[in-house]
Amino acid sequence: MNIIIKKLYWIVAAMLLILVAGCADDTVADTKQQVATTAQALVTLDVYKSPTCDCCRKWVDHIDTVGFQAATHHPSDLNLVKQQLGVAPQYQSCHTGVSKEGYIFEGHVPADIMQKFLAEKPKDALGLAVPGMPVGSPGMEMGDRYDDYDVLLLKKDGSSSVYARIRHQG
Repeated sequence: MNIIIKKLYWIVAAMLLILVAGCADDTVADTKQQVATTAQALVTLDVYKSPTCDCCRKWVDHIDTVGFQAATHHPSDLNLVKQQLGVAPQYQSCHTGVSKEGYIFEGHVPADIMQKFLAEKPKDALGLAVPGMPVGSPGMEMGDRYDDYDVLLLKKDGSSSVYARIRHQG
């Protein structure tokens, strides 16, 4: 239900954009361009997760509110999916997102970090990972508790490096 509301939000936002554009300029070409730009702003991800994992659902809600559109899948063997995508066990978490370009987003990666990565498209990158389930990461909110954690850049050769450090002021 929550996902439907969010999708309706984006549809209404696009319609308002069309109306505002129509009032400001009567050209149909400009309006069509603005609608196309809005549609391109949504990044579609296939998200593989367990149907019973609540933190995965919360992470999907997080990304859906800031420019992503998740299509969730519940494979019978999630570990096999991760293995086929090239996510080594030491980088794994409870869910895996895959962009249309094939980039992997493993675990509770913040949406703004994902957007930065997709804009930069680092050379030889497989994707990003937040191994484990750090408290306070998107989907793992627990009041005012926060763990510091690193977002790792996964490389196609199997190596990794720190892409971003998440540090909370306490």
